[in-house]
Amino acid sequence: MRDGERYRMDLLSQVKGLLKDIGPGRMESTSYDTAWIGRLVELDEPIGFQAIEWLREHQLPDGGWGAREFQYHHDRLICTLAAISALGRWGDDRDRTRLDRARLALDQAARGLSADMVGETIGFEMIGPSLLQEVNELGILRRKKDTRLNELLFPGRYTQNMALVKENSKRRQNSLLGRLMSGRAAKLEALPKGRINRHYTHAFSAEMAGTDGIHVLDLEHLQESNGSVGHSPSATAHFALYGDKGDASALAYLRRIAQRQGADGGIPDVAPFDVFERGWTLWNLALIEELDEEVLKLAQRHLDFLEAGWHPGKGIGFAVDYTPKDSDCTSLTFEVLTHFGRTLDVEALLHYEEGEYFRCFAHESNPSISVNIHTLGGLRKAGFESEHPAVQKIASFMRCTRFAESFWFDKWHASPYYPTAHAIIVGNGYIDDLIEPAVNWLLDTQNADGSWGYYLPTAEETAYSLQALLVFKRSGKSVPKDIINRGLTWLQEHMQPPYPPLWIGKCLYTPTLVIRSAIFSALMLGAQE
Repeated sequence: MRDGERYRMDLLSQVKGLLKDIGPGRMESTSYDTAWIGRLVELDEPIGFQAIEWLREHQLPDGGWGAREFQYHHDRLICTLAAISALGRWGDDRDRTRLDRARLALDQAARGLSADMVGETIGFEMIGPSLLQEVNELGILRRKKDTRLNELLFPGRYTQNMALVKENSKRRQNSLLGRLMSGRAAKLEALPKGRINRHYTHAFSAEMAGTDGIHVLDLEHLQESNGSVGHSPSATAHFALYGDKGDASALAYLRRIAQRQGADGGIPDVAPFDVFERGWTLWNLALIEELDEEVLKLAQRHLDFLEAGWHPGKGIGFAVDYTPKDSDCTSLTFEVLTHFGRTLDVEALLHYEEGEYFRCFAHESNPSISVNIHTLGGLRKAGFESEHPAVQKIASFMRCTRFAESFWFDKWHASPYYPTAHAIIVGNGYIDDLIEPAVNWLLDTQNADGSWGYYLPTAEETAYSLQALLVFKRSGKSVPKDIINRGLTWLQEHMQPPYPPLWIGKCLYTPTLVIRSAIFSALMLGAQE
């Protein structure tokens, strides 16, 4: 540790800089959305040509696209399919070798899907089949010599023995493509009555309609006020190509996002996400005791922004101009604004209550543990006693979704350290029977060098773990000093970006400033020890 006072002043200066930077949302570019922008070459759109070049420059050593630091198979498969679909259409002779290498990455990713603990990325069962069909039609997967990949995706395609046709039909139904197509059909059947419009979260993944399912989209009521479809660059590109070809407001939105992202041609997974970035940053900073007056003053405009975006009875979404609201942003924003002295209606949190848990949004496929953890934090801030039925409902849900009766995974984040740390922070002194095993799990899983990380050591996961342990320790509980000190030392040495993508959207993504806020929070909590 450096000189205490100087170190704290340096951290405080960086926190002030962060509060000046946060706003529309800063995210690293993703292969998936960049690949969709690459398709705009069809419209002779300059950002499309830039995106194609970005894809060429960002192919991974294994031939695929997606997270570079580790392989999350759903991310790798969906990003690689999107990239080869774009390059297969609009690439040139330089890309033949790239496409051949990508086939090997597809094989490996497809075979590893069951190993992903959190499971599918957003819309995977809808988007995956559409992309597989596209690359199949392009002929990229039609080489007889690639028996492993073809048998995995399309078993029996090349048989010449007519006696095997019936058996091959059954095998196709159980293939990756067959399973995904069945899942896509079931999901389409379960969609809300009428066509998808901006009021449904399905609009965020509108490209799931492909070119054969445009009829499920209410094209006249699909776009948001900023020209986007669901604040999603990929869904907006799909709309500009296959919904309302060349739509001026959609292309203007995409150009703005590309310009904001920088000159390299990459595109983020979602933009803007002004509520998410502000809310999570302020939640992290709210853990710090005795914030100075300048920090509090800088925070006020962000608090004003969140409060102005609140809808009584429903709360808020990940961006103020995004039509659907959700309980994750609603509950965390409620907790933040209440912490800083603002008054909101608790009915907005209770709006999302179901029989056994709190939903994130309507028509979701499966519940989220972090949503329920953040709702727990909101209810606690609202003054609900631990015996309240709503609190006990969440505690029961958390109890039955634990792994090894100690930690949690969540569908919005690839690492268990995110939901587990947040559970410790909001549940300490509230649902202690669940919290103490989680703390022990954190203590047991620290790496020898002081870091934490599920796939590899990361500053993000180390920050979450330290936040949880330091808040737990601050309440008077015992935490070994050497674990804290080793963690803080490692984090100080590894706090700078880039950070591996651990957040789950349609692919893995990195909300850079949100992660930095967690790191600053952990280090300042440590400095207050």
